[in-house]
Amino acid sequence: MSESLWIITGASRGLGAAIVSQLLQPGHVVLGISRGTNEALATRASARGARLDQWPRDLSQPAAVADELEAWLRGMSPERFETAVLINNAGVISRIGPIDECSNAELSRALRVGLEAALLLTRSFLRATRSWLAMREGQAKVLNISSGLGRRAMAGSASYCAAKAGMDHLSRALALDEAHRRNGAKIVSLAPGVIDTDMQTQLRSADASGFPDQGSFVQLQRAGQLASPEAASSRVLAYLRRPDFGTQAVADVRDA
Repeated sequence: MSESLWIITGASRGLGAAIVSQLLQPGHVVLGISRGTNEALATRASARGARLDQWPRDLSQPAAVADELEAWLRGMSPERFETAVLINNAGVISRIGPIDECSNAELSRALRVGLEAALLLTRSFLRATRSWLAMREGQAKVLNISSGLGRRAMAGSASYCAAKAGMDHLSRALALDEAHRRNGAKIVSLAPGVIDTDMQTQLRSADASGFPDQGSFVQLQRAGQLASPEAASSRVLAYLRRPDFGTQAVADVRDA
């Protein structure tokens, strides 16, 4: 049986957990990297005959995790996987409001988890899979989960906006690098739409005095305009499987 490898960060809850759940099927090897594990996903993997490894890791210290990932990948046979995919989904939003109301530690964590981790994990993924069958067949892919806030600034969320804008431009540069290789990986930074996750709860609960757009997020929920994680993950995975994946380095699932 042909096998596919899927690596997802932020995999224990929200969009990441929904993506993992849909990927749990025979022939798929799934690695989730998050601060914690999800026992429901482990049970589901066993019932479906899928392999799920869950690494509880702190992506605010990404260098060690990236080194560990590279070593793990180098232990795989280069001919084993027809498809190899890294999904950089993890992200955190620091305290909502102007940056001078946040601690240095909060702001540093937001950038490390949201951008530095994606950079280092992608580097490890590309280095370890360069000679793989999946790479030779054009089926090595990196999907960075971005946000509309990487393309449109919003008051009270500077660190998150910066991380997502950086992810978009990182993806553009990586795509150019890979285009110059004979069998380069396909790189896309994808905005997944507005999703009903814990982050939305945090935004709705923020103090409007430091977050002028707070009311807009309240209204999104009241109007039923938030996609469920399950619906959003279906659209993300459908985009990832498109034959033209990688032709546009920065994209929005709503434009698909």
